[in-house]
Amino acid sequence: MSFLIAIPEMVAAATDEVARIGSALATANAAAVVPTTGISAAAADEVSTAVAALFSGHARAFQALTTQAAVFHDQFVQALGTGAASYAAAESANAALQTLGQDILGVINAPTQAVLGRPLIGNGANGAPETGQNGAPGGILLGNGGAGGSGKSGTGQPGGRGGAGGLLFGYGGAGGAGAASDSGVGGTGGQGGNAGLVGAGGAGGTGGQGITDGGTGGIGGRGGLLFGAAGAGGTGGIGLNDHGGTGGQGGAGGPFGGGGAGGAGGEGSSRGGTGGQGGDAGLFGTAGPGGAGGFSTNGNGGDGGTGGSGGLFGSAGTGGNGGTSVTADGGSGGSGGGGGIFSSGGTGGTGGAGPSQLGGFGGSGGSGGLFSPGGAGGAGGFGDLGGLGGSGGFGGLIGSGGAGGAGGDGNTSGGSGGTGGMALFIGSGGNGGAGGNAVSIAPTVGGQGGNGGSAGLIGNGGNGGNGGFAKTPGAGGAGGTGGRLLGQNGLNGLT
Repeated sequence: MSFLIAIPEMVAAATDEVARIGSALATANAAAVVPTTGISAAAADEVSTAVAALFSGHARAFQALTTQAAVFHDQFVQALGTGAASYAAAESANAALQTLGQDILGVINAPTQAVLGRPLIGNGANGAPETGQNGAPGGILLGNGGAGGSGKSGTGQPGGRGGAGGLLFGYGGAGGAGAASDSGVGGTGGQGGNAGLVGAGGAGGTGGQGITDGGTGGIGGRGGLLFGAAGAGGTGGIGLNDHGGTGGQGGAGGPFGGGGAGGAGGEGSSRGGTGGQGGDAGLFGTAGPGGAGGFSTNGNGGDGGTGGSGGLFGSAGTGGNGGTSVTADGGSGGSGGGGGIFSSGGTGGTGGAGPSQLGGFGGSGGSGGLFSPGGAGGAGGFGDLGGLGGSGGFGGLIGSGGAGGAGGDGNTSGGSGGTGGMALFIGSGGNGGAGGNAVSIAPTVGGQGGNGGSAGLIGNGGNGGNGGFAKTPGAGGAGGTGGRLLGQNGLNGLT
C-alpha cells in the first residue's frame, strides 16, 4: 500500500506559483487580442479579405478557449489553496493531540522519574557514540531499553551495556560495539539488555579490533521472563597480529523463548577466535547454536562454540563450525548442547578446513535427555590430513546413542570416523561414522570407520562405519555390543 505525504507549506507555495503562472498567461493573452483578432486585409480583393477573416476567426476562437482555461485555472488555484488550508488545519490538530499525549505521559512519568530516575512508560535513551555509555532502561511498565554507546575509537574502551526493557513489555537494548585499539587489545562489546515479561533480549555488541588480540563480543541479553527470544552474542573483534576475539555467549531464553546464538569468533593473524557458547533454552524453547570459529591466515582456525542446553521439551543447540586456516590446522567444531528431560542432544559442529595441514576435528554430539537420544557427532574438516569425526552423544535413560560424525576428506589421508554414542539403559548404540576419503593421486590412506556404540540393557549395538576410499582403503569400524539383557551386536563396517 502506498502512502501520501503532504507538507502544507509546500502545497501553499505551489498555490502561489500556479497563481503567478495564470497571471502571466492572462497578461500575454490580453496583449495578443488586438493584433490577432483585428487583422486587416492585405488588399481590397476578395481573397485577401477572406484570409484576414479566417485568421481573425481563429484568434477569436483561441481567445474563447483561453477564457475557459482561465476559469478552470482560477478554480484549480482555489482548490489548491483550500487543500493547503485543510492540511495545515489537520496538522495543527494532530500537533495539539501529540502535545496532549506528551503532557499526559509527562504527568504519569513525573513521580517515578523523580523518585526512581526512570519513567513509567517510554523508551530509554541510547548511549552516545564514542562514549561507552550504557543505554537507559525503558519505562518501568512499558518501553524498550536504549542501545549502549560505542567505545571511543583507538582506546580499546568497552561498549556500553544495552538498557533493560520494561517490566511488562519491552525489548532489551543492543550492546554497544567495543572500540578499536591502536596499541593493544580491542574493547569488549557491551552486553545486551534484558527483556521484561514479554520481549526479546538485546544483541551483544561486537568486539573491537586490536593491534594484538581482538575484543570479546558482548553477551546477549536474556529473553522475556514469559515470552521472547534471547539476544545473540556479539562477534569477536579482529586481532591484527595475534588472536581473534572470542564470540559473546548467547543470552538465556525465557520459559517460552529460545536461547540466543553464540557470536562468531573474530579473525586472527596467529589464531582465529573461539565461537561463543549458545544460550540455554527455557522450558519449551530451542537452545541457541554455538558460534563459528574465526578465520586465520597464519595460525589455527578458531574452535566452534558449544551449543546451548535444551529446555524441558526444546531441542539443544548445535555446536558451531570450526574456523578455516590458510596455512595451519582447521579449528575443531563445537560440541552439541545437552538435551533436557524430553529433548535430544545437539549435533556437533563440523571441523574447519586446513588445506595445507590438518582438518579440524568434528564436535562431539550432546548427551540426550532422560527420555531422548544423543546428538550426532560433527564431521571432520578437510585438510592435507582429514580431521577426525566427532563422537556421538550418549543416549538418555531411554534413548539411543547418537551417530558418530564422518571423518574429513584429505589430500594424503582421510580422517577416522567418530565413535557411535552409547545407550545407557533402553536404546540402541549409535552407528560409527564413515572414514574420510583421500583424494590425491599420490600414495594415500583412507580413514578408518568409527566403531559402533554399545547398547545398554536392552537394544542393538550400533553398526561400524565404513572405511574411507583411497589407494590403501581404510578399515571398517567394529560393530557395537548388543544389550546385556536383549539385543544383537552391530555389524562391522566395510573396508
